[in-house]
Amino acid sequence: MDTNDKLKLLRAEMLRQNVDAMIVPTGDPHQNEYLPEYYKSRSWISGFTGSAGTAVITMNHAGVWTDSRYFLQAEMQMANSEFQLHKLNVQGSPEYADWLVEHLGSHKVVGFDAHVMPLGLVNMLQVTFDEAGISVKTDFEPFDTIWQDRPALSEASVFELDVTFAGASRAEKIARMRDEMRKHKAEYYLVTALDDIAWLLNLRGRDIECNPVFISYVLFSPEKVYLFIDKNKVDASLTDKLQSDNIFIKDYEAIHHYVAEINAESSILISPASISYGLYQQIKCRDIIQKDSPIMLAKSIKNKVEQGHIKNAMIKDGRALTHFFMWLEDALKQGKTPTEYELSRQLIVFRSQQEGYYGESFDAIIGYRGNGAIIHYKPEKETSVPVHPEGVLLVDSGGQYTDGTTDITRTIALSEVSDEIKDHYTRVLKGHIAVAAAIFPKGTRGIQLDTLARQFLWQKKITYSHGTGHGVGFFLNVHEPPQGITNGLGERGITIIAPGSLTSNEPGYYKQDSHGIRTENLVICHETKDNPDFLYFDTVTVFPIDKTMIDSSIMLPDEINWLNSYHQRVYDELAPGLDDNARIWLKAKCEPLG
Repeated sequence: MDTNDKLKLLRAEMLRQNVDAMIVPTGDPHQNEYLPEYYKSRSWISGFTGSAGTAVITMNHAGVWTDSRYFLQAEMQMANSEFQLHKLNVQGSPEYADWLVEHLGSHKVVGFDAHVMPLGLVNMLQVTFDEAGISVKTDFEPFDTIWQDRPALSEASVFELDVTFAGASRAEKIARMRDEMRKHKAEYYLVTALDDIAWLLNLRGRDIECNPVFISYVLFSPEKVYLFIDKNKVDASLTDKLQSDNIFIKDYEAIHHYVAEINAESSILISPASISYGLYQQIKCRDIIQKDSPIMLAKSIKNKVEQGHIKNAMIKDGRALTHFFMWLEDALKQGKTPTEYELSRQLIVFRSQQEGYYGESFDAIIGYRGNGAIIHYKPEKETSVPVHPEGVLLVDSGGQYTDGTTDITRTIALSEVSDEIKDHYTRVLKGHIAVAAAIFPKGTRGIQLDTLARQFLWQKKITYSHGTGHGVGFFLNVHEPPQGITNGLGERGITIIAPGSLTSNEPGYYKQDSHGIRTENLVICHETKDNPDFLYFDTVTVFPIDKTMIDSSIMLPDEINWLNSYHQRVYDELAPGLDDNARIWLKAKCEPLG
């Protein structure tokens, strides 16, 4: 069934239920960034598979609103369908609401499934539509009817992350959250974000590709903690362990009944960013306390045990990448032309040889030449292009290990490149070094650091449209709020960069149909030794940065010293676990830049 046929089925259901327009978000009941296959309704109906965007369907129009990271991808994927791309001016903004007001008129009905849309968004939409005389139908969910081969939810078992990796027991974490509840005068606490639940209980799962989480809710009552989950996912032994910590298993769907039955005179703490409007409607408490998730804030600060494991995971990942790039060079020398998709599979092969490997932390972005300019390009088996020993290749990938989550981007030259590419590459590298070497006072926010990364591109009146950095979980989601380094005024940009936080440093530049450049390492924030009121970044990713595209004439001595010092550390940390051939290869890549 092609996209236009799917639209016919949807519109027939809209007619049957008197719905004039439908909003299909990128969402599920837990507001995950990456979705279980079952909830990929927007991708199914539109053909656009990017991780952010909203589809809106009326009787005479079908559109997808997404941000600049996905413009090229969306245009390509929707080219042969009725769907049209609407380019967002502000990432994450529901600009489609104004479009609906303009094109629908009053006395019309907009439908959506409130169980896959966040509380704050629905509240905003209702105000906008009420002012325009538009009604909303919050229980419109046609996909169970029209999506006949809809994937089932995962039945994978939950497993325990040992405290030797987590650095704190679930009992200790629960006690911390009880303190937070008392601080906010909350008798109950409803936890809806899956990575919050996994961190809190020191459990992991396989319900979402690349994210080691499991579909569930947690509810703190005054005396107990309840885990709402498919009971078949938790074996008897783990059930007993949880009960010994006063954590009791309930059926996943029972959460609606439980929250509805909480005494109306009670108080409950919720996070509006991760609770669905549908679940929120079930709460009858007089006092609903809406705050940023205290678990989110706690887990963003990696403890000393986690930090030590993270560094070990980075070393393993660096060795896997050493074998991967050696393999690529050998393949090209032998006249082979592996496709971008084949490279993504080969990355998995080398990572899987490392101890504690769990899977990739996201689908690898392997962009050759012009495809590198598609910021979130995912090579598909049928359409990816062969890589030749010429031009530029961008490789953005990451691994999940029991001792950490990695995310690294390297851009390499496969032949001599133009002066323009060298200039772009060097300016991106200078921005990367400026962030990595920054010393800044406590209280500094991501938006203030972002300028450091862009300044050298701005000198040429060019820039990039994605953030410079995002938080990263510990054997959890590769994109983890709250902190980020970004030029936007969203929550991540205005969040303070705190000691113990793990963040990416990834400036880039992209020229359509020509090349993409990005250099990414992960950094942990620390207090400076001589003055705890100031902070610095410790770069924990260890893998060589391609020196062949550097224009040394615009590099400052301090920048060259940083790069040479970094490469010496890369060699010192990776070499002991490599064979002779790999050490020789690595040594050449880490030679000082003159």
